[in-house]
Amino acid sequence: MIDLSPYYVFILPIAVGLIVQGTKFVIFAMKHGWKWEYIATHGHMPSGHTGFVVSVATSVGYYEGMGSGAFAVAVALAIIVIDDAARLRVYMGDQGRYLNMLIRQLEINENQFPRLKERVGHRISEVIVGGIMGFLLTVIFAKLLA
Repeated sequence: MIDLSPYYVFILPIAVGLIVQGTKFVIFAMKHGWKWEYIATHGHMPSGHTGFVVSVATSVGYYEGMGSGAFAVAVALAIIVIDDAARLRVYMGDQGRYLNMLIRQLEINENQFPRLKERVGHRISEVIVGGIMGFLLTVIFAKLLA
């Protein structure tokens, strides 16, 4: 039998990321109807990106130690991804909304300039829930596998 314990630091975040994304799919589909293309939706509750990177940082801290260089890199990566999810992509959605308003006001052919997505980033609550799920699921799985 193959010993996978050296790879838990990698396997756990993937599993947690899939669980968080699956949770998002179920919540979104319950509100908007069941369509498989919703599995890759951006934004909405909870943040899959945040859940994944928080799981990476938690996993690295748990298995490699919080004083390791790998943990510092994982935390830095998590900060960048969370900032992107909560702030930068929200600005992108704002720009899409303004461009869509301009296209409507100028009565430009929408076939030539298709409607842009306006909901790209995450609300702070979505990021917080994704982070909590990422942390708790990683700790629970790490304790169960110990």
